[in-house]
Amino acid sequence: MVPVATLPAAAILMGVGYWIDPIGWGGDNALAAFFIKSGSAIIDNMGVLFAVGIAYGMSKDKDGAAALAGFVGFLVLTTLCAPASVAMIQKIPLDQVPAAFAKIQNQFVGIMVGIISAELYNRFSAVELPKALSFFSGRRLVPIITSFVMILVAFILMYLWPVVFAGLVTFGEHIQKLGSAGAGLYAFFNRLLIPVGLHHALNSVFWFDVAGINDIPNFLGGAQSIEAGKAVVGITGRYQAGFFPIMMFGLPGAALAIYQCARPENKAKVAGIMMAGAFAAFFTGITEPLEFSFMFVAPVLYFIHAVLTGISVYIAAAMQWISGFGFSAGLVDMALQSRNPLATHWWMLIPQGLVFFVIYYVVFRFAITKFNMMTPGRELAVSGSESDGQDQNVGGGAAGGEQDSAALAKQYIAAIGGSDNLTGIDACITRLRLTVKDSAMVNDALAKRLGASGVIRLNKTSVQIIVGFVAEKIANAMKTTGHVDAAPAAAAPAAPAAAAKPQAVPVSGKPVIAALVAPVSGEVVDLETVPDEAFASKAVGDGVAIKPTDKTVVSPAAGTIVKIFNTNHAFCLETEKGAEIVVHMGLDTVALDGKGFTRLVEEGAEVTAGQPVLEMDLDYLNANARSMISPVVCSNIDDFSGLVFQAKGTVVAGQTPLYEIKGK
Repeated sequence: MVPVATLPAAAILMGVGYWIDPIGWGGDNALAAFFIKSGSAIIDNMGVLFAVGIAYGMSKDKDGAAALAGFVGFLVLTTLCAPASVAMIQKIPLDQVPAAFAKIQNQFVGIMVGIISAELYNRFSAVELPKALSFFSGRRLVPIITSFVMILVAFILMYLWPVVFAGLVTFGEHIQKLGSAGAGLYAFFNRLLIPVGLHHALNSVFWFDVAGINDIPNFLGGAQSIEAGKAVVGITGRYQAGFFPIMMFGLPGAALAIYQCARPENKAKVAGIMMAGAFAAFFTGITEPLEFSFMFVAPVLYFIHAVLTGISVYIAAAMQWISGFGFSAGLVDMALQSRNPLATHWWMLIPQGLVFFVIYYVVFRFAITKFNMMTPGRELAVSGSESDGQDQNVGGGAAGGEQDSAALAKQYIAAIGGSDNLTGIDACITRLRLTVKDSAMVNDALAKRLGASGVIRLNKTSVQIIVGFVAEKIANAMKTTGHVDAAPAAAAPAAPAAAAKPQAVPVSGKPVIAALVAPVSGEVVDLETVPDEAFASKAVGDGVAIKPTDKTVVSPAAGTIVKIFNTNHAFCLETEKGAEIVVHMGLDTVALDGKGFTRLVEEGAEVTAGQPVLEMDLDYLNANARSMISPVVCSNIDDFSGLVFQAKGTVVAGQTPLYEIKGK
């Protein structure tokens, strides 16, 4: 993600340049040339940026020597695989060198070089050479080793890369025979290849004279191409036209959906990112800033985007609504090519684009909210939660997002098996990347209840925990945290029963922040005995649990319902004075996908104590849930002095006092 973070700057620079000089593209205005060339310096060198950025980002201690190794490796590999070098090494004429080697400086090669360089750095940066060679020990050794390794890699690519490239050319030739449907298939694979940069190789098959299609030069040739028999009106340009509705309208619609689905406290930040990306896509056709913002965090959305792109290109080709571009499918190119004789019914791409704006907006918003996809701005707040792709941010209020990162870091260390199991800490934009002695010791359930949306075991020693945009902050706090023991097993009580429950004496003189009544009728259960390690260890918060005997769940206090989970199994209440109450009906009930629960109010509703919030089908839930023991906890209890417990035995919903929250 280090090189990807430079793309918005490139898009804005180039967009401003094209705005200043939309006809000459810098040829008629020196200031425009400065902007355009500054942005293209980034876009045109994404391969080497990936090599440097990935080598640095994946190195164990983020050292510049790793970045240098990535840069050196990319130079060695691409120089050895350049057409002139291949001709010299293989003793063949330059004009017989496979066309694939003209495309060797791509993102795919950059990613590969970066990964190899980082691995070499992590393995050899601590190596000590004999005294006579000690100057080259450690970090200085890595670029040298990388150089030699890249010679071997280049040798392999001299035989492998032409095969990959030839496969793309063959694919292009078959697609061309399919007409408009083939244009749609090409566009679909064009989007799918963007993450690894191979879309440039595929583009050369259709846009330039690799397989005889040469769509862009033939289109730009206009009348001369028609006279020379190189272009056909209504046909030439079909591999370009359908991109205009997507880049100018579809992706901005997706950006609006992503913005509106962001959490309220994140919308200002997301608005800047989405507006810059939407402007770049609409005006210049540069889509990477928008696409990279969701392709890795929500790959299903990116696949949908690829499908919709294919459909758009097919429609434009089939209807012969044709326009072309010299740079990309943005407003600048649409305006420039409007007078080209090969641009037929080009204005119809605008209403088509408006339709795709609505489609993207509706589809993206539905998918994001329905499946709780972690698009920008929906990153998890750091207060406790239960998550299986659905439960996020149980706190809901501002206090949750400002929870002390040091305390959260300790909880995550406990969740991965304690300090004794942790050997390496790193983070990317949304993930903790951890090296452990045994990944089997990682407590997935506890990690998810702390706010993680997923735990990924890459192998026995590598674990990734997806926590949202707070990943780097948590990782930094973990690095400075002292020794932490592993989280207790679910069956083990956190403390002896006699001392487990907080007592009223230490906080008896403190003011009452909130007084809670029982949210459901039933039997009170000590939180420490709940058969769930996250609740029993109080990682989610302090409180009690109730085994329900009635179907109605009410609000335990007056306040605002800040969150009702999609599956209706739990809700979060924020009281007037900021106490955040989580009422979680049953254990692992998220797996029931909402069956057995009916919500009676909506998120954002102001409620009074005792007002019904949920209704349950207890017969179904008792038969299908792991347990119906239901915790009622204060998730931000660290902001207050503690709890005074009042209920024992049987309680009645909305009537029996449960506990008081005391202020400091």
